[in-house]
Amino acid sequence: MSPSVTKFAPAVLILAGALGLGGCATKGYVRDQIAPVSQRVDALETRLQATDGTAKSALAEAQAASGQAQNNGQRLDQLNSRVDGIEQRMQENQRKKPRN
Repeated sequence: MSPSVTKFAPAVLILAGALGLGGCATKGYVRDQIAPVSQRVDALETRLQATDGTAKSALAEAQAASGQAQNNGQRLDQLNSRVDGIEQRMQENQRKKPRN
């Protein structure tokens, strides 16, 4: 054999062995490996959608409560001004009337 063939023979054998031993995973194997992960992802997506719905509902209720609280605050302010006016009139009436 020529010296150049003997130099490349081990490299060719290693390359052929690597190609022969390396293989692709079959579709069935990949499905089997992915199935548990896919199920967990599906379960988490379902829980996430439920949580998202709950959060949106809570936000809507909080916004409604905030609006109601603002309305109640405005009504209280109006009532306070009316009560203040009544108190002033009562004090004026007490000053005007002499006591016996």
